[in-house]
Amino acid sequence: MVAGYLKFNKLLLLFLLLLPLHISCGKSGQLEDGKVDSSRSTTAQPQNAEIAGEFFGVPVPIGNYRFVGIVVRIFKTSWAGVPRTTEELERRIWDELLLSYEGFRRDIKPNRQEIEVEITKTLKGSKVSFDWKEDQEAYEKWVKEILRESIELFENQIVHLVTIKKLRQQVLDSIEPDVTEEEAFQEFLNEYNTLEIELVQFDELKDAREFYQKVKSSPEFWEKEKKKEEEKIEKEKKEGKEKRRSSFKRPGFVCLEFLMNMWKLPKKAVYDMIEMDIGSIYPPTLIYRGYGVFKVLKIRRAERKEFPKRRESYYEQIRMRKKYKGFNRWLEELREEAGIKKFAKPLPVKNGAL
Repeated sequence: MVAGYLKFNKLLLLFLLLLPLHISCGKSGQLEDGKVDSSRSTTAQPQNAEIAGEFFGVPVPIGNYRFVGIVVRIFKTSWAGVPRTTEELERRIWDELLLSYEGFRRDIKPNRQEIEVEITKTLKGSKVSFDWKEDQEAYEKWVKEILRESIELFENQIVHLVTIKKLRQQVLDSIEPDVTEEEAFQEFLNEYNTLEIELVQFDELKDAREFYQKVKSSPEFWEKEKKKEEEKIEKEKKEGKEKRRSSFKRPGFVCLEFLMNMWKLPKKAVYDMIEMDIGSIYPPTLIYRGYGVFKVLKIRRAERKEFPKRRESYYEQIRMRKKYKGFNRWLEELREEAGIKKFAKPLPVKNGAL
């Protein structure tokens, strides 16, 4: 295993194994001072500025906090997006510290092959032109110039990522959810029922209702209002005014699941519309922002005879979805059990993820 990885001693204190790694973190130019902010603690603030916080009653050194902070800000992962706010970054850092601790408790240790696979994947994602195993000089230069750190620190970061990845997979493997035929068939309907709509977005329900009533009374009102808005937007553009988006929107010819997940349309609404005639107008309902009034443009209804051919794939989709939900519940329970207390000033969000 790469030397210097986060380890825990018999007292379960989180310490970086090698002093050079700790110094390397301090010289990277990407870290903030670990200042104490007493307003963030739910208990008396410790005088030791080297402690970032604690969980399970165990002190977490500021070096570990900074180390994980760098990892989260630099590396993209398949299980979490890039933090966009200080709050998101802070939550990720403490989650990963906690998961690293749990990995230690479970004696999860990445082997050299797993580490090398992750290094290769990381470098490939960054589109490097060299073979890092064969050209150590180019490898060291890339790490130094792009990440502004040593190979030792970089590989310790990789070990951290692989440990969490293995822990996550271990937890997922332990979750065996039940999937019913009804659930699988519903998933089939959600994906194979396809609908194209045009919607008009309103902030206020009363405005949406007023528009709906006018369209029901005079169907051509829809196109007249659409043309009027397009002309207004074009005029504003020529006048150099700030560009605004039309309230008339088309998500495309998409499955019902997309409309429910991305546009936040209620299930009842999309299933009502799939049974309507082309050109029908659907009344105001909640969407991702405000309210929408809808016109049905195109429909493709799912055929039940197609389900048996795809039954197993839908069982697997639902099984994995339930596994991920189970993992999130497990993580939430771990957070509660840990009783996390934070003392250090949060690190700022910085771009530059690999």
